[in-house]
Amino acid sequence: MAKSNSATIQFFRGVDEPAVPEIRLTRSRDGRAGQAFFVFENPDALTKESMTEIKGMLLIDEEGELVTREVNARFINGEPSALEAIYTWKTETDFERFMRFAKRYANSHGMGYTDKSTN
Repeated sequence: MAKSNSATIQFFRGVDEPAVPEIRLTRSRDGRAGQAFFVFENPDALTKESMTEIKGMLLIDEEGELVTREVNARFINGEPSALEAIYTWKTETDFERFMRFAKRYANSHGMGYTDKSTN
C-alpha cells in the first residue's frame, strides 16, 4: 500500500528524522529563486559520533527526493544542539515542487502553515 500524502526528512538514507524543524522561506523579487532554511533543535541524527557522517538532507515524498548538501551543526558550550540546513531553488518549477513537499510534510506531521509575507 503506497503512502499518499506522506513526506519525511532524512539525514541518513532509510532513517526518518523524528524532530520536526522550523522552516523559513525567502524568495527573490521575481519569485524564481529562493531558499528554505531548516532548523532542527536536538534532532536524533545529531550526535558527536554522527556529525562527520551527515552528508546532506533528503526531503522525500511520493514524487521522489529533493536533496541538499548544505547542512551544518550548531553548538552550545561545545555540545551539538541543532542541525541547520538550506535548500535552494532557482526556478518557479523547483519552488512549486518544494512547496508540494512542504505541504505534504506539514500534513503528515500535524503542522500548520503561516504566510508571514506583507503583501
